Amino acid sequence: MKKLTILSGAGISAESGIQTFRDGDGLWENHNVTDVASPEGWRKDRALVLEFYNQRRRQLHEVQPNEAHKLLAELEKYFDVQIITQNIDDLHERAGSTKILHIHGELFKSCSCNNKRLIYDQKDDINIGDKAEDGAQLRPFIVWFGEDVPLYQDAREIVKESDILVVIGTSLQVYPAAGLIHDIKDDCLLIVINPNETGFGYGQRAVVMKETATQGMKLLFDKLVNLA
Repeated sequence: MKKLTILSGAGISAESGIQTFRDGDGLWENHNVTDVASPEGWRKDRALVLEFYNQRRRQLHEVQPNEAHKLLAELEKYFDVQIITQNIDDLHERAGSTKILHIHGELFKSCSCNNKRLIYDQKDDINIGDKAEDGAQLRPFIVWFGEDVPLYQDAREIVKESDILVVIGTSLQVYPAAGLIHDIKDDCLLIVINPNETGFGYGQRAVVMKETATQGMKLLFDKLVNLA
């Protein structure tokens, strides 16, 4: 069975109604990203950071996977599918995908602010005073700007073995995730689905589809099945 890897980003979740961080203005839900998504922001105002992610978590309970998520799950009938996502939501899981690597963390998990290996399921709010078993304040299990990406090497190994790589809903502007594209094999088929895509650095290597995630997957699904 061929190895199909999906590298997904905020664009696929946006079609389910999840607001996304845009590099252009440096704001996320009207917050400066350094205030809510960096170790410096955490040290400065823990209450603000916790409430920001509490709001994101509440919103995640309200949204549903879209057609793109569902079609990616359907592809498991034909390929060995591995999803590497920059998204912190669980929409791939809810759509039925079974092998998902969240390289930037997961909104429905929390961890000790002193030890990120102490991880807990977190479907509700995190409040000041909520402690991990080591006595430290719980924080969102999110990789913030300036922090290491512990699963990056795992993602690289997956990409290196891929027969087909589909990049969907991400402009790959944020490193180190953007560097994954350089790990593909010479004979790996590279497909990019992004309505704003211009080929950034892919040259003639990529098949570029200037479509939204859902429309792109509808157009691509049968073509991929024929390659299985």
